[in-house]
Amino acid sequence: MPPAEMKTLVDDATLAEAARLCAEVRSAVGMAYLGPSAPIDLVLTSLVARGHVLIEGIPGVAKTTLAKSFAFALGCAFRRIQFTPDLLPSDISGTYVLEPQKGQFVLREGPIFAQVILADEINRAPPKTQSALLEAMQEAQVTIEGETRPLPAPFLVLATQNPIDHEGTYPLPEAQIDRFTMRIRMSYPGAVAERKMLRRYSGDDAAVPLVRVLEPGLVLRLQSLARGIHVDDEIIDYVVALLEHTRQSRRLALGASPRAGLQLLEASKARALLDGRGFVLPDDVKALAEPVLCHRLLPAADADSDGAAEAAVREATEQVSFRPRAHR
Repeated sequence: MPPAEMKTLVDDATLAEAARLCAEVRSAVGMAYLGPSAPIDLVLTSLVARGHVLIEGIPGVAKTTLAKSFAFALGCAFRRIQFTPDLLPSDISGTYVLEPQKGQFVLREGPIFAQVILADEINRAPPKTQSALLEAMQEAQVTIEGETRPLPAPFLVLATQNPIDHEGTYPLPEAQIDRFTMRIRMSYPGAVAERKMLRRYSGDDAAVPLVRVLEPGLVLRLQSLARGIHVDDEIIDYVVALLEHTRQSRRLALGASPRAGLQLLEASKARALLDGRGFVLPDDVKALAEPVLCHRLLPAADADSDGAAEAAVREATEQVSFRPRAHR
């Protein structure tokens, strides 16, 4: 179906305004984070899709700078949790403590009660502590001693992770990984960006230039608009075909789940909104297939564990064609 005939629930003026706001967020984050623009776009896409992001890379490549500058640009309440081997689940969610003056137990909220959470070096904590984020990321709520409490909206987890082969790290459980809409892998910056970074941050008065662009209500508005982006049945068929291809791949022991397909579709709608479009294109799906799907796939026992998932997804996007129903 040609784009001009596609039905959308979002008018052109609103789409243009949403694209402008997203461009301002990109610009604000880019003032502090001097690396490639792709990680900024992916984090912003995941936010608008109401998802969470796992940022992976060796120490010192500005993972934390990216997360902090992004959180500040959103104008939301921000907390950082430094994951360590001795961190307890209650250190994240909070606990009830006795208040002598009142003679009763009151909840001392943990850092999870914020709108943007930076879970720094999440894989340095053991699985029991990592699991404290499961309910929060899936349902935007936490249960403390049998009492369920909602978390502020919007709610976004930006987790950084060092490579698994580094000493003192714990692999994230599959259920935890599946809660992340995207995984972004960051490597060394280019020479131009690295020279700019060294010049900016090497002086005594070096400070990260944080700029506030949005506020919680605008973030929620963008998320609501993304839900109104049109998705044609042909796009859904295309996503299903990609998922099925990964399930049949000899490179993988476990292919993409239906949840992975749903998040790929939601992320594609968000990408369309960022571009000021009221409809999803096949290129949106292709562009997001790797960051959305790869971290959820399990390589086969005889496959290269480092590149099997990426190779399987690339193979799917290359071999599976988008087929308009009128031409079938």
